[in-house]
Amino acid sequence: MKKTVNKDLQERKNKVFARGQGNAYSNFVKEAKNAEVWDVEGNRFIDFGSGIAVCNTGHSHPKIIEAVKNQIENFSHTCVMVNPYEVAVELAEKLTALAPGESEKKAIFVTTGAEAVENCVKIARAHTGRRGVIAFNGGFHGRTNMTMALTGKTMPYKKGFGPFPAEIYHLPYPTKLNGTSVKDTLTALKNLFKVDILPEDVAAIIIEPIQGEGGFYQTPVELLQELRRICDENGIVLIIDEIQTGFARTGKMFNIEYAGIEPDLMTMAKGIAGGYPLSAVVGKAEIMDSPIPGGLGGTYGGSPVGCAAGLAVLEIIEEEDLINRANQIGDIFNRRLNELKDKYPALISDVRNKGAMIALELMIDGDIENPNAELTKAITAKAAEYGLILLACGFNANVIRFLPALTMSDEIVNEGIDKFIDLFESLVQN
Repeated sequence: MKKTVNKDLQERKNKVFARGQGNAYSNFVKEAKNAEVWDVEGNRFIDFGSGIAVCNTGHSHPKIIEAVKNQIENFSHTCVMVNPYEVAVELAEKLTALAPGESEKKAIFVTTGAEAVENCVKIARAHTGRRGVIAFNGGFHGRTNMTMALTGKTMPYKKGFGPFPAEIYHLPYPTKLNGTSVKDTLTALKNLFKVDILPEDVAAIIIEPIQGEGGFYQTPVELLQELRRICDENGIVLIIDEIQTGFARTGKMFNIEYAGIEPDLMTMAKGIAGGYPLSAVVGKAEIMDSPIPGGLGGTYGGSPVGCAAGLAVLEIIEEEDLINRANQIGDIFNRRLNELKDKYPALISDVRNKGAMIALELMIDGDIENPNAELTKAITAKAAEYGLILLACGFNANVIRFLPALTMSDEIVNEGIDKFIDLFESLVQN
């Protein structure tokens, strides 16, 4: 029998997959355990992407496997909108209890992060009777038509896909590196209210507490708190998008806890179920109940298999103290990547992290206004040769992002960073 090789599989994939759904690596996975991945040829990789922040609890965690097997033995689907089941109720109870703030909460389950965002917009519009939604430059909220409109980056997410829904507005996002302050952002919001849409016509403001695709920038607490005040003052729904930041990733269960404010609505996905398709909207009960019965839902929303995995994820986070572990892993990355920055000050403009959501930003010749997208691309392109799975991001495509499993050992963390340093130096010293 002919041995399966990556090259053959890539050729087969290219023939049957649309090119728009490409793949970063031509290493086809055969097995994955915790923070390690093996391809069909037996090559081993340390996974610093975790399926884009999905496998916070590592690949194939025994507790998740057991929970999923037990659920499948009973049933795999009935549709929670037809014949509901206890596992979904239990997960909703836990998520509403974990969501920040003292208000009574309710939840809905859907399947993807983009669906969660879309449903937040629906709920906010139903609650307020208003049309406008405000998002931020550099933000990423999904690939559906509505969420593309909300996303503040054109390439590759919007190219060729318009027109987009109307009444979507964008504000500048404040970072030290782009020279935009919180004051600049708030001034732009005041101008938006004067020029384009009155505050009483705005249904919602949506923001990531850390921008994901935008470059792992932490939203200033000052801005989040002021947005909370502005939304309260004007009856606007504040949506916090925790799709990439949630479930212990940033050293809190949810990153918005650092700001000490209560969202009106929150999106949850990615790390929610350890790799099984599931997402949720959790928010204040009075807002969540605004749509009429049947106005929310979906055939696969709240999959019993996904909900069983979600309950297992919450147990793992608590039992293995993954919130604290995220901070420990982040400290190791922060120390070692800053040592690399000290060695290459003309190439590395910034190292930043919140828990185990870590970024290395690259520039050309010490000029932070000259992003080094070419080196970023070269690093990710060559990562597989060094036994790594790496992801890039950034408004200017010049950020290496690290999303290690929170179950990763110090030994594997350091081995992976060693490999990354070797990779980096192989490109910059030649």
